Amino acid sequence: MAKDTYEQLEWRIAGMDCGACASKVRGAVERLPGVSSVEVTTMAERLRLDLDPEQGSADAIEKVVRGLGYSVTPRIGFDGHADAATSEPYCSSEMGGHTQGATTTGDLPWHSSKKGRLLLGTGALLAIAWATKLLASPNVGLWAFMLATLIGVAPVARRAFAMLRAGMPFTIEMLMTIAALGALFIGAAEEAALVVFLFAVGEMLEGLAANKARDGIRALTELVPKTALIEVNGALKEIAAGRLLKGQTVVVRPGSRVPADGEVIAGISGVDESPVTGESVPRLKEPGSEVFAGSINAESVLRVRVTRAAADNTISRIIRLVEEAESARAPTERFIDRFSRIYMPIIVGIALLVALVPPLVFGSNWEIWIYRALALLLIGCPCALVISVPAAIASALSAGARNGILLKGGAVIEAAARTTHVAFDKTGTLTRGRPEVTDVVGVEASEDQVLALAAAVERESSHPLAKAICAQAIDAGVDIPLGHEAYAVPGKGAAAKVQLVMIIVGSPRFAAETGVTTNLVTAQVTELESQGKTVVVVFSDQMLYGLIALRDEPREDAAVAIEQLKQMDIKPIMLTGDNARTGRAIAGQLSMDHCAELMPEDKVAALQELAQNKDVMMVGDGINDAPALATARVGVAMGSGTDVALETADAAILRNRVSDVVGTIRLSRATMRNIRQNVALALGLKGVFLVTSVLGVTGLWIAILADTGATVLVTLNALRLLAFTPAQGNADS
Repeated sequence: MAKDTYEQLEWRIAGMDCGACASKVRGAVERLPGVSSVEVTTMAERLRLDLDPEQGSADAIEKVVRGLGYSVTPRIGFDGHADAATSEPYCSSEMGGHTQGATTTGDLPWHSSKKGRLLLGTGALLAIAWATKLLASPNVGLWAFMLATLIGVAPVARRAFAMLRAGMPFTIEMLMTIAALGALFIGAAEEAALVVFLFAVGEMLEGLAANKARDGIRALTELVPKTALIEVNGALKEIAAGRLLKGQTVVVRPGSRVPADGEVIAGISGVDESPVTGESVPRLKEPGSEVFAGSINAESVLRVRVTRAAADNTISRIIRLVEEAESARAPTERFIDRFSRIYMPIIVGIALLVALVPPLVFGSNWEIWIYRALALLLIGCPCALVISVPAAIASALSAGARNGILLKGGAVIEAAARTTHVAFDKTGTLTRGRPEVTDVVGVEASEDQVLALAAAVERESSHPLAKAICAQAIDAGVDIPLGHEAYAVPGKGAAAKVQLVMIIVGSPRFAAETGVTTNLVTAQVTELESQGKTVVVVFSDQMLYGLIALRDEPREDAAVAIEQLKQMDIKPIMLTGDNARTGRAIAGQLSMDHCAELMPEDKVAALQELAQNKDVMMVGDGINDAPALATARVGVAMGSGTDVALETADAAILRNRVSDVVGTIRLSRATMRNIRQNVALALGLKGVFLVTSVLGVTGLWIAILADTGATVLVTLNALRLLAFTPAQGNADS
């Protein structure tokens, strides 16, 4: 069947607490007929796949997942609102009986979850068995411990055999079942019951730790208010925020959260955007300003025209990006996943040798060596190793999102951590992106005419220079004629037909190519550029009307950020399409190398040359620098939630701070250190207890503590990244 006839289906899977859980679901589902492109993410609790409806069915997939012990619910969003873990609505005509959302372990008290009930049940059975032993006799107590073990291990065994039927014999559930039943077989009933209880404790702790990592995403979903006030025929009406449509006008009162992405059409107020971008200082919003869903109106009433539907607002896209990022697994994670697949069979083989060789070859005691082999089985489970990378990555993604740094997955984090060079665009990246007109020079026209013609050409452009020219024309009160047939000349300027003449607003070099410049004009351009100003020329193919000079100052934190990069042994370089003199002036202020007068293809060539033996990060505005962002090892877009910034580059910085580039690298390096610590911790504990179990120093209950304890320690270590703040890099310690 052709690939395009497949249906993409998606479910929410509750109860997954580690990478091993995701591997189990993935392994079971991808064996089903008609299933392809299986994607399972733990933190997002998502299963996504392509299904050929002629070969398989959604019901069969759900049955298999439930058989593994997980809850499964189709992910949907009828009103555009996400369910508790997602911002991406899903619906399918193939599946009936949809239920909005699903209950996860994180939504319930711990004692109401499946793992909580298992913990309480096994604990109660163990306590009853101990009481029976003390109050009755050891023989009666032995039967009580056996009964406690069998009852406690029954749900674990069911999951183990479900996974065995799905083609996965080597799971912690199977090893646990074998160890518990084997302990009963050799008469260690009391220890078997204790092991079952400790296993339940470990499972519960894993669940709590995983839900802690998910809290950051859950917190984002709570930022957007559930209701909004809209204006209808002059009256206010309260509706569900998820039902807001583009073009509607909402009223945001002081102290209320903005219910949707939009544009202010009336009112002036300070807005706290820290919930969205991490920016702590409220920003002044006035008519024409953009506001984000989830930000807080601090001062006075604002009227906002909705520009994005609920499912596509900035918060929803951030959540979606962070969830999608979990699928972009780091190379280290993929290696560990492959390693774990051969690791467990090897451990099982070693355990068999430990159980058989000493008694058969050396005549040793069967019970002793079977006991040690069972302990070895429990020690050998790779849960801690498997979760060591995804737990750290998930924590880093959440920490970054909370601080306005969006990273698209583990592969990006790993690449960013290796960065040796950072290439910056100038306008809107190193500079504020808000240039101001400083000089208007009339040549064949008056200053007002030069401004009017330039504004007519640039009226529809979103480029910072164009906006500055139009703003200056409006402030000067000049009449701006209409421009027609407007188009851009990449890397050179823009053009439009104004009063039947094709007017061009472009670089001095572009004007020189048409032959309309003179020596006097060239001298004037040189003088203005030597002052660090950007000069544009207003001309046609027959006449040069005049010059407009603009200056865009470096961002306040740019110099400090560049110095911090140097202290981290990272070399910064500025790549700009601006003229050499302006580029030199800005680069001189920031004490960094630069290359100027670069066309978009020149930036790509410069990055390709750098990338031959360097790990290069490119930082641009996400719109004009798309080719360069794609060429670099890591492309970082600076932009407050623009579509391109969020969806084109490998990473996006929402606060428009150069210092957050430093924070991105710090976070990535801290994450990789955390991963190395986790791997060392997991393998180190395994290695120590493998030896002590074979030597008989440690027994079954220590073995299960070592396994679940290592998993919990690795997860808790990864959760330290949630406290990371890019400015201090305090997760480095």
